[in-house]
Amino acid sequence: MKSIYLLSFLLFNLFTGSSCSLEVVKDDELVDLIKSENYLVVLFTLKHCEECDNFENELIGLREVLVEELDAWVVKAENSQMTRLYSPSKEPILVFFRHGIPLLYDGPINEELILHTFSFNKEPISKELTDETFEHLTQAATGATTGDWFVMFYTSDCVDCQRMQARWEAVGAKIKSRTNIARLNRATTGAATARRFDVYHVPAFVLFRQGKMYKYQIQKYDIDSLVSFAQDWYRNVQGERVPPQKTPFDDLISLIAVYLKDYPWLWQVGLAIFVIIILDILRRIIFSNR
Repeated sequence: MKSIYLLSFLLFNLFTGSSCSLEVVKDDELVDLIKSENYLVVLFTLKHCEECDNFENELIGLREVLVEELDAWVVKAENSQMTRLYSPSKEPILVFFRHGIPLLYDGPINEELILHTFSFNKEPISKELTDETFEHLTQAATGATTGDWFVMFYTSDCVDCQRMQARWEAVGAKIKSRTNIARLNRATTGAATARRFDVYHVPAFVLFRQGKMYKYQIQKYDIDSLVSFAQDWYRNVQGERVPPQKTPFDDLISLIAVYLKDYPWLWQVGLAIFVIIILDILRRIIFSNR
């Protein structure tokens, strides 16, 4: 693949006369590349942006190394509508896609740091946990011998959660040497685990450490804040002992509570039905005594 890319890039430069710029792709082309390429480096830029030009020049000097060492396709997207999927900040934004999973580069415009970040994070960092694997992998309630775990609870229909993925991978890149990082779908494969920890809103972040859990309660979802919390700021939060797994009956009660919370009209309907039944019973009693 990398030889094909180098050949196509050389031909692109030959016919366009542009040896000092990255190949520009449109959003539909970018979507296809994300789906098809194992490794893809994308610089999201704006036209007539000096900082964007500086970032591109730095990346141009690194391009051949990225192709040779990472087998990565390197392109740029100008004024892309997809930018906000990966970062809330303004362009320039650099994202490294590994098998479609984005990693937001969070550092200065420096060739060595960019290469180091991408080289040491060639594979997705965040693990996907489920109700079946959570306790086995994290051992959260049984001594945490697998180390600390920082878990993001999400749902597939949560826009903010989707926009967090690239940042969450960046958080993982910074703390993976001492903390495991993972995601868990609150609405589907991780619903029972979410109820176990009273997680009802997403995105939500919980640090599991030495038999205790520390809930991230700050409404700041930037990389630095999340990294700081996982490394030391959690000490400012009252740790809670990790509760054991719920029995099927207790989990059923929690499930009912969640439904009543998410759909408050249900209890009103239930109450109305209950009142109707009671009135009907009273009516029958009254008429039977006549």
